[in-house]
Amino acid sequence: MVEQLGLIGCGLMGGSLALALKRAGLVKRVVGYSKSPTTTEHARQLGIIDVEAPSALLAAAGADVVVLAVPVAATEPTLKAIRHLVTPQMLVMDVGSTKADVVEAARHALRDRIGSFVPTHPIAGAEAAGVAQARADLYRDRQVILTPVERTLTAQLQRATAIWEGIGCRVRQMAPETHDAAFAAVSHLPHLIAFAAVNAIAGQAQAGEFLSLGGPGFRDFSRIAAGNPVMWRDILLANRDELRRQSQAFQSALAALEEAMERGDGAALEALIARAHATRSAWRMPTAASE
Repeated sequence: MVEQLGLIGCGLMGGSLALALKRAGLVKRVVGYSKSPTTTEHARQLGIIDVEAPSALLAAAGADVVVLAVPVAATEPTLKAIRHLVTPQMLVMDVGSTKADVVEAARHALRDRIGSFVPTHPIAGAEAAGVAQARADLYRDRQVILTPVERTLTAQLQRATAIWEGIGCRVRQMAPETHDAAFAAVSHLPHLIAFAAVNAIAGQAQAGEFLSLGGPGFRDFSRIAAGNPVMWRDILLANRDELRRQSQAFQSALAALEEAMERGDGAALEALIARAHATRSAWRMPTAASE
């Protein structure tokens, strides 16, 4: 049971966690803060939070669990703002999509209090951001990755695990660097490609005509290009080294397809497509329900 949750960032991710905890009966009181007072007020009207806080510091005051649901670039200043309230009895988590940079920010901001911080990445989300999109089932049957460091307190790691499992998630642990390498491949690169592909069409004189002919394939492929620009700016910059490696691997794979087409080599082209077909056909999205 969370006696008081301090929620810093009341948008889709933070708001959905608060709603999930309320639905599961795992939180008694939620005190929320967002940079925009209108967002905080809306969160209270929607029943996501119980009390509006005028600052991150006051959202954390009196909380036994604090969740940062802010852009990854805002992690360090947010942790600095609440640092003197962080005790070994308090659990502090984030929900960011990159982890090595978040860990480094926490080391700088929290220093000797970093043991209370459990870096966290729930594998969930939606294209539409904002408090109005928050929903209690966003995290249901989803994976959550925890990336503890050597000074992470065992008690807070166990509590973080229990909280996420309590709302129906499957929790895994890995090193921050391992996390960032993996998600560069399966999340950040696909978004980068989608942004580039849509921009490539948008930059052509016939863009309107081309887009008017798009069907289910284009809809499914381009869906993630509608992601939040500020959030994805921060993610791509934070994980740019791993993402560059994945981009180079993609460019090599694309070049192999282009070369087969240039040669008119149908057999080679079919073999490359068949490899992708087999890999994708065998893949199933891991969920808590699949365990």
